Amino acid sequence: MTPLSPRSKSKTVATWVAFLGGGLGLHRFYLHGLRDKLGWLLWVPTLLGFWGLHRVSLYGQDDQLAWLLVPVLGFTLAGCMLQGIVYGLTPDAAWHARHNPQLPAEQAPASGWPAIVGVILCLLIGATVLMATIAFSGQRYFEYQVEEARKISQ
Repeated sequence: MTPLSPRSKSKTVATWVAFLGGGLGLHRFYLHGLRDKLGWLLWVPTLLGFWGLHRVSLYGQDDQLAWLLVPVLGFTLAGCMLQGIVYGLTPDAAWHARHNPQLPAEQAPASGWPAIVGVILCLLIGATVLMATIAFSGQRYFEYQVEEARKISQ
């Protein structure tokens, strides 16, 4: 296995950074640098979602603003996990052609099991967060509908 040059981008590292710091855009910064606008924009829904979680802890689940903000965090994290899955499952040749065009094809290192383990963890966490977000949103929506129906019937 040939070590990567300092400017080379590893598929395994990109997968793991998406898993560990995706909500903060760290995977975008790793691949595209600190000037990446999408990386900085990921902070907005992440912070809004954490604010929603904070409101849930303060006011309970009946807070309607939290009901809108918490799914923002869930969908953002699920999207970042999806990006980690895409990174990890990209064929090595396609990865190096896009992110490491300066490397000759015969010197490009192959990713191995660490990338696959990262993909598995991204899938596990991403699916869990996505299902929890859908369940939370659905529950809050139907409870809100029941409350409104009670108001109308009285």
